[in-house]
Amino acid sequence: MAAPILIVDDDPVQRRLLEGAVTRFGHEAILADGGEAALKALDGPQGRDIGAVILDLAMPGIDGLGVLKGMREREVALPVIVQTAQGGIETVVSAMRAGAFDFVVKPASPERLKTAITNALKVEAMEDARRTKRPPAGLITFRDLVTRGPAMERVIRLGQKAASSNIPILIEGESGVGKELVARAIQGSGERRGKPFVPVNCGAIPQNLVESILFGHEKGAFTGATEKHPGKFVEAHGGTLFLDEIGDLPPEVQVKLLRAVQEGEVDPVGARSTVKVDIRLISATHRDLLQQVRDGRFREDLYYRLHVFPIFVPPLRDRREDIEPLVTHFMARFARSQSSLKARTIAGSALAMLKAYDWPGNIRQLENAVFRAMVLSDGEMLSVEDFPQIRAQLEDIPELKHTAVDTSATSGKPEQLADASTATRDANAASGLADRRPMPAGIGALSALDQNGNVRTLAEVELEMIRLAIEHYGGQMSEVARRLGIGRSTLYRKLKEYGIDPETGRG
Repeated sequence: MAAPILIVDDDPVQRRLLEGAVTRFGHEAILADGGEAALKALDGPQGRDIGAVILDLAMPGIDGLGVLKGMREREVALPVIVQTAQGGIETVVSAMRAGAFDFVVKPASPERLKTAITNALKVEAMEDARRTKRPPAGLITFRDLVTRGPAMERVIRLGQKAASSNIPILIEGESGVGKELVARAIQGSGERRGKPFVPVNCGAIPQNLVESILFGHEKGAFTGATEKHPGKFVEAHGGTLFLDEIGDLPPEVQVKLLRAVQEGEVDPVGARSTVKVDIRLISATHRDLLQQVRDGRFREDLYYRLHVFPIFVPPLRDRREDIEPLVTHFMARFARSQSSLKARTIAGSALAMLKAYDWPGNIRQLENAVFRAMVLSDGEMLSVEDFPQIRAQLEDIPELKHTAVDTSATSGKPEQLADASTATRDANAASGLADRRPMPAGIGALSALDQNGNVRTLAEVELEMIRLAIEHYGGQMSEVARRLGIGRSTLYRKLKEYGIDPETGRG
């Protein structure tokens, strides 16, 4: 029998119907009458055998979104098919953002349900194969970074300068932007190339084991210490230690880390003497460490020890020109590693849709989306329909609906498919974003001086520019953000800061 399917629904009638359908498809059905029971099943002995989850969103207690959150906290990466009643598109979009694979509308037809389960298991099987076959990262330099736009030029320039010295580096940026890749490029471009690169995710280590894993321990130092462990600092001796999510370190470990950075020596748990280490330290975080210092959650002296040479990696939504080369890179890599994948190109309309999306999970999310689309696609060209999650989320934004569903923006010629700018213009024309209001007389320039002849503040000029852009592009916020060279989320944040109503463009 095929992989078991976990059915989560508080309605006993719906559970029986789904159980009958899943059994007819050749799967064992595991039933849970609510969110708590579902998480318990995933934690239990059967949890590791489950192939997919059919999840009702509206349940008492822990609802569907709560289950998705619990799965994410447990790092359970099973494909989830959510169920919803008619009219629940906002909830569906939230579920897709939380990691759901697909959705079906109650009552789902057996054919629709079977297709969703088949696709989910197909993607999961290919994901397992990809994780198994993925080779260890070799030597990486800045030439290996896939980027085309100016947003990453500063990152590369700073990274190249940092590589020539032994200065402590703090890489800041949202999750999934490629902080570890930048760290590897720094190591691969410096004198320690070829030496050990030891990455540590500080946020993924249980708090009671952080000290032992970082600094090592002696045999018998505590219960369960049956043998000596050198620790990550000693493993990285002569090379580079990359401490990811350093903002998650507990306070007591921060003290020992400060000593290690200052003195170049570590104190293993249970040891009688310290151990000298020679490492290049690169730290990374998605948190605002300075705010954590203000809140008393991060040591100020350690912050200034780490924040010697900061490098900020911008989110993908602020460097959309990188999306096309990244998609091309991922498609080529997946095609090389798994010959069963047929897709080799992407339709211009699909590429325009990907460029319109904000990518809260950044490059990691884009990589997974491309891989999933290639698994689901039966043709040689990826289309809009191969990205159901992205399409569902964009359809929740009115001015992007046409971009998300337009599949005729380009022909099938490879030279046209590679032209992202053409695809974007076509998508904008289809959605009406290219239709601009005429420029009012006398509004073609911003004044640099105020009424008293003094230079205006940047905030005043920025506010006027935003108002002008909203008026000029008729309130089409995606076009406003694109023309201003910022992401939509950044635009909406600025609107909120200036007290501007996104609907009217007035404060």
